[in-house]
Amino acid sequence: MSSNNAPHSTAIEIAIQRLPNGGGLPLPAYASGGAAGMDVVAAETLTIRPGTRHAVATGFAMAIPPGYEVQVRPRSGLALKHGITCLNTPGTIDSDYRGEVKVILANLGDEPFEIRRGDRIAQIVPAPVQRAAFAEVDRLDDTARGAGGFGSTGLASGGTGEEEEDTGTRAKLASLSAIKMRRPGE
Repeated sequence: MSSNNAPHSTAIEIAIQRLPNGGGLPLPAYASGGAAGMDVVAAETLTIRPGTRHAVATGFAMAIPPGYEVQVRPRSGLALKHGITCLNTPGTIDSDYRGEVKVILANLGDEPFEIRRGDRIAQIVPAPVQRAAFAEVDRLDDTARGAGGFGSTGLASGGTGEEEEDTGTRAKLASLSAIKMRRPGE
């Protein structure tokens, strides 16, 4: 079966409220049949200087059903062409938040970037939320990686030239590896 004929999952219904500053603007919408994210437009006009950020108004608020979140993600074209990205990516809109959705944009480029009211600035993706329960333990199970941090995977054993971390320190470091994850419905 081709991806164009793949069945879509059942859509969740999200209540959306257009705020006074959102008058005349399109609500979030998918730009194509295969789009994962819905485009979001700005409800204000501003310029973001290089190295600065701004929480850009969108002119809407939502009531997301319990058990879901809406993730805010950057638009790839803005990131590649202008260095404009979303901070806190992906941003999470919680199901109990009822205020105006704002998109935290940052200008990582070299030039000021003008945003006009109605410009597409981000995309939103609804997603199910898996809740967790932590189980405190005295010691975590051992793994081949252990407490190896950033950049530690894919290195040949002993190839770093660094001394191995103290095993007592390793045992004290927090890890999610000891938590048994459950899938929805289990």
